[in-house]
Amino acid sequence: MANDTSRSRTDAGALVRYYFLRAGVAAAWVALAFTIARSNPVLAGALLVAYPAWDAFANARDAKANGGFRANIAQALNTAVSAAVALAVLVALQIDMRLVLGLFGAWAILAGLLQLVAGVRRWRAYGAQWAMVLSGAQSALAGGFFLKSATGPVASVITVVAPYAAFGAFYFLVSAILLAVKTRRRAETA
Repeated sequence: MANDTSRSRTDAGALVRYYFLRAGVAAAWVALAFTIARSNPVLAGALLVAYPAWDAFANARDAKANGGFRANIAQALNTAVSAAVALAVLVALQIDMRLVLGLFGAWAILAGLLQLVAGVRRWRAYGAQWAMVLSGAQSALAGGFFLKSATGPVASVITVVAPYAAFGAFYFLVSAILLAVKTRRRAETA
């Protein structure tokens, strides 16, 4: 039993570090989006491709660290969806910004639902996942907003997507802190 407890603490520690990394990268992305990329269309386009590409990489790394894709179907699907969206956004940037926003909408819905599934699964194993579950649900709702917004004129996709990314950074940060506190309390009582 002590071996399972120490393994759980190690896994929780890796998850805490992963959540902090996701929060930090998202915060940096948002900072770039709201500053330099606002007036630099090339950087804005690069950031719009990089966001789902980073999500694909992060989900793949997370799945690998937690038993592989077979043990983490939600992350495996999220990896595939995010990678496909990154490529689709790269192409859509040459066609129409409404298409880019529509792709982000569809991606936010799918990725949000997959994050919700992963959060619920991890809640059982680690607890302290309510922020991830809420983030997944809010992502799906934001996706609907993006899809609706894509039907009208779109001035700047980066400024529409950046608040969404900011909420993602916030939720990853909250999840990291909550899980770190819970893990520490478990260690102190063990």
